[in-house]
Amino acid sequence: MSALASAPAPVRAAAQEAPRQVLFTGGLVVDGTGSPRRHADVLIGGGRISEIGPPGSIEAPPGTEIRDVSGLVVAPGFIDIHNHSTDRMWDRPLATTQIAQGITTLIVGADGSSPFPIDEYLVRIDTLAPTVNVGTYVGHGTVRWGAMQEDYSRPATALEIAHMARLVERGMMHGAFGFSSGLEYSMGLHSTTEELIALAKVAAEHGGHYATHMRDEEENLLEAVDEALAIGEAAGIAVHISHVKAGNASVWGAAPEVLRRMEAARERGLDVTADQYPYAAWQSGLSIIARSRAIDNPDSVAAGIEAAGGPGRLQIVAFNQEPSLNGLRLDEIARRKEMTPVETVLWTNESGGAGVIGHTMSDEDVETFMQSPLVMTASDGGVGTAHPRGAGAFARVLGLYAREKGLLTLERAVQRGTSQPARRLGLTDRGTLREGAIADMAIFDWAGIIDRSTFDSGLRPAEGMVSVWVSGVEVWSGGEPTGARPGRALRRPGTDQSG
Repeated sequence: MSALASAPAPVRAAAQEAPRQVLFTGGLVVDGTGSPRRHADVLIGGGRISEIGPPGSIEAPPGTEIRDVSGLVVAPGFIDIHNHSTDRMWDRPLATTQIAQGITTLIVGADGSSPFPIDEYLVRIDTLAPTVNVGTYVGHGTVRWGAMQEDYSRPATALEIAHMARLVERGMMHGAFGFSSGLEYSMGLHSTTEELIALAKVAAEHGGHYATHMRDEEENLLEAVDEALAIGEAAGIAVHISHVKAGNASVWGAAPEVLRRMEAARERGLDVTADQYPYAAWQSGLSIIARSRAIDNPDSVAAGIEAAGGPGRLQIVAFNQEPSLNGLRLDEIARRKEMTPVETVLWTNESGGAGVIGHTMSDEDVETFMQSPLVMTASDGGVGTAHPRGAGAFARVLGLYAREKGLLTLERAVQRGTSQPARRLGLTDRGTLREGAIADMAIFDWAGIIDRSTFDSGLRPAEGMVSVWVSGVEVWSGGEPTGARPGRALRRPGTDQSG
């Protein structure tokens, strides 16, 4: 379960570009706090924001580059709190699809699957020096494998839980931002609530939060929400619900009740938030179709297909045995192969397995979650992922949901991708534009920002992002990466930041 064991040797960074001293003039500053937009000039130097003031009020020091950004929005760089680029950047350090939508920091290790050992992974990120900053969670599934190996399809013993707790503590001491779980997946499926409470307590002792892919996002959605909240209350830890959704037709319309339960927990004193990708379709491994995870059981597979709304809602991706089938719906593949949909799933699994995109969510629920102040933006994607959320999530929130649909203001759309995840992670020097903050910035055309990735072509970069800066170094300009790679590993505040 280590991302280090199978990762190729990373491409090493070229000589590092020094942070520049630049005065941005004429821009529309949206500072990430939710405060109203304002025209202002922004001076950066030494990798930080030196000054923000009314147009024409900043006296640029000698040698300062003047950059006219009239007509553009100047915002903090986006922080993707749920990203799956864990081992995808070793040979793609420019992370083009990420910086093209303004992402400057990403957090990996969600859904219970994290790199381990954490310290070794973060040192390798520092050696790689990608375009973006990278932090991580410590994953429940990862430490469960460390304690139980192949014998994980049962509740853990007290000794095994104690072993897991030591691994969680090690990860937290080495800079993990929190403890993540993936309770719908095989590694977490058989864990008890008590096991999760015990491990979450360890993360709480080190100032982390509990980020959970809940036990169920479909028929038992509300019970899963209740369990997540109960874990947080019993462990004394903040809870963050990953990719909050009502996953299929059996729970369409449940979004208001999910939010009501979260709000009630906050009234009781629990710090609970969630993230969301702005699409009505999810992506996972094919085994997720069988709720029992018995992907070789025809009855279990048939029940899963029915719960999804039929084979026409399931799109096969990442099928290496026959790549020509990638992107097709299950019913189409079944017709081509002259099989039933159930037989097709069984055959696909026997042929090495595949990924699946489930077009099973309702737009109404997506929009209800979108408008909640408790919910922030995250991609649940990353470099090279097939789902369009990996290349488009942040641009889609800005372009479709804020500008075109008007469900969010520009200020709120920026806030849910900047200061809100920064606050959850405890990052006090990122996520807002203010004097002294690190100069991570996204400069975009508000009239033109939009996602271009689709379910048939998931890697198309977003449009409308004009310039992106990481620690005062420009990484995106003119519609392409500059080649600069100033990113580094981020560790939870309070841990050793030196690597």
